[in-house]
Parts: sequence; structure tokens; C-alpha cells
Amino acid sequence: QVQLVESGGGLVQPGESLRLSCTVSRFTLERYALGWFRQAPGKEREALACMSSLARGTYYADSVKGRFTASIDNAENTAYLQMNSLKPEDTAVYYCATRWPQVYTRCTPTLDGPYKYWGQGTQVTVSS
Repeated sequence: QVQLVESGGGLVQPGESLRLSCTVSRFTLERYALGWFRQAPGKEREALACMSSLARGTYYADSVKGRFTASIDNAENTAYLQMNSLKPEDTAVYYCATRWPQVYTRCTPTLDGPYKYWGQGTQVTVSS
């Protein structure tokens, strides 16, 4: 069964950095588009980034462009979200999701899905 497991969340102060991990199993990460999302209490889920399969381009939401960087370690079959200059408004549960079984897909600037499989999420809290 396809599985995604996020980790790396925690409590940080404004201006600090965190790196989230998304470790996947039962499929080869680089062959499928993968997205990063977050959901804050009382708010709708927000798409943050989408990495196309085979490293054919990554798109970011305006809210995180220039501060967050998505990447993939193919050897580890793990995706990462490097988050710098964190702000209190970045506080949320962060998720990764795959477009498996749609193989070799490209992302769009609007970060559209569909995303069929999701991780359980990891909490990020930015507070002084």
C-alpha cells in the first residue's frame, strides 16, 4: 500500500528554519508529482508547492515563494520542504501528497491535483 510519512515539524521562533521530510513507500517518488500542503486551525487547506515528476519543474504558492524550497532525494525516496524565515502565520499542520498512480505528471502553476494519497501531517508552530 502506498504510504507517505511526514516528519520534522516542531516549535520554532519567528525567523528560524525547519526542514520537513516526506518518506514514501511502495512507489518510486521521482516518477510521480508530489505536493506540499498545510492547514491552519479554522482555515482551508492551502497548497504550497508541487514538484513535477522527473525533476521537470517545481511551483510554489505566492505565500511561500522565496522562503520555502521543495526537493527530492531519490536515493532516500524522500521529499523535503526547507522552510526559512518562518512567520507565526506559517503555523499549521503540514502534509505531503502524491498524484500516484498518475505517472510522469507535471505540476501546474496553480498547484492542481488530484492528489490521491496523503501523509498524516506534521505540526509546525512558529511562536516567540
